[in-house]
Amino acid sequence: MAGRSLSQINVEPRGPLKGEITTPPDKSISHRAIIISALAEGKSLIRNFLRAEDTLRTLEAFRQMGVDIEDKGSEIIVNGKGLNGLLEPENPIDCGNSGTTMRLLSGVLAGQPFEARLTGDSSLQRRPMQRIIEPLSKMGAEILSEQGEYPPLTIIGGNLKAEDLTLLIASAQVKSAILLAGLYCEGVTSVTGPARSRDHTERMLKAAGVKVETAGQKVSVTGIARLKPMDITVPGDFSSAAFFIVAGLLVPDSDILIKNVGINHTRSGLLYILKKMGADIKTDNERVVSEEHVADIHVKHSKLKGVTAGDDFGNEILISAIDEFPILCVAAALADGKTKITGAKELRVKESDRIASMSNELGKMGVKTKELEDGIIIEGTKSLKAAEVESHGDHRIAMAMVVAGLLARGKTTVKDTECINTSFPGFFSELEKLMK
Repeated sequence: MAGRSLSQINVEPRGPLKGEITTPPDKSISHRAIIISALAEGKSLIRNFLRAEDTLRTLEAFRQMGVDIEDKGSEIIVNGKGLNGLLEPENPIDCGNSGTTMRLLSGVLAGQPFEARLTGDSSLQRRPMQRIIEPLSKMGAEILSEQGEYPPLTIIGGNLKAEDLTLLIASAQVKSAILLAGLYCEGVTSVTGPARSRDHTERMLKAAGVKVETAGQKVSVTGIARLKPMDITVPGDFSSAAFFIVAGLLVPDSDILIKNVGINHTRSGLLYILKKMGADIKTDNERVVSEEHVADIHVKHSKLKGVTAGDDFGNEILISAIDEFPILCVAAALADGKTKITGAKELRVKESDRIASMSNELGKMGVKTKELEDGIIIEGTKSLKAAEVESHGDHRIAMAMVVAGLLARGKTTVKDTECINTSFPGFFSELEKLMK
C-alpha cells in the first residue's frame, strides 16, 4: 500500500496477507449499549466501546439530554437517568452521518414529554425517514420533517399506545425504534418484518430486564417502569472484519486470523455466502460474551465461484449480510463466473446508493456489471485494472475499494477516504499489520 492523505489513498498490490488482527468494537452494539444504559436506572459499564464518529454522536446526544457519561477511553460509564429522566435538549441534536443515531433516538424521543430536533450532515439529510415516521406517529408521537420524509426531524413526544405493526422492508433500525418506543407503552408492542433482521436490541433489552418475545419474524416488548443497569463487553465488529475476510480470500497465499469477532447469526450471513463461493473460512474458540456469540475467524486464500441469490442463498441470509454488500461485490468481481444478488433494494438509500456506486466503481476497474432495481449482476474477471475510484462519502464503499486496489494491476487511487472514520478509524493500521 502506498501513501495516503486525509482525502485519498493510493493502493498497490502487495504480497500475501499474514498474521493476526483484531477489528474495532461492534458499531451496532456500541450504539445500543449507550442508549439502553442511558435509559436504565443506575450505573452501567460498557467495555470495549467503539470510539468512532457515529457512536460518539449517540453518546453526545444523551449528554445533551442530561445523562452523565464518563469517558474512560475503551470503557464508558453511563449513569442512567431512567426511562423518564431525560431532559429537553437546549439545541438540536446533530446525528452527523449516523442513520442509526437518528432512527433509534427517534424511538426514545417519541416517548418523552418534550420536543427535540434531530439533524445531520448533508448525506443523512438525503436519507428518507418515512419508515420510522409512520409507525411512531401511529403510536402517538408527532414528527415533523422536511418535504414529508427527510431530516431534520422535529419530534414532539406524547403518551404512546401499544401497537401491532408490520414492516414492508426488514430493517433492524426501524424495528429497534419501535421497540424502544414500546418501552413507554402500557401493554405489548409488536413488530413483524418480512424476514429476521439483526437482533442486538432484543438481546440487550432482555439483559436490562425487559420482557421480549420472538415468534418467527414477530418481536414483542412489554412496557416497563424500570430498566436494570448492565455490564456489557462489546465484541469485534463483523462488518469491519468482512473487509479483511475478503482480502484474505483474494490475495494469493494469504493466511490470517481475526480475533474476537461477533458472529451473531443475524449479522454473519456473509460467511454463509462466501463458503457457498468456495471460501476456506473456519471459526475457532466460539463463546458467548454479553449475550452475543463471538469467535476467532481463520481465513486462507481461496478460489471463489459465482453464486445466485435464491438458488444458493435465501433472502434472510442476504438481509444478515446487507452491510457487507460492497465487499461481497469485490469478492464476486474476482470469482469464477457470474454472481447475481437480489432483494437488496434498501441499499439504494444507505450512505450512498450502494448498488449504483459499486457498479460504477467496479466498472472503472474493468468489471462487467448490470444494475438491477434491487441488486446487481457481476461477471467475474481474472484481474482488476488500476483506476481512480470514488468512495461516494460511504465508509463501506471506501474500504471495499481499498481491498479491490490490493488486487489491481498498478496503482489505484481511492478518493474521499476520511469517511472511514465513521466506523473504523484504525482500518489502515490494521491492514498494514498484515502486510509486514
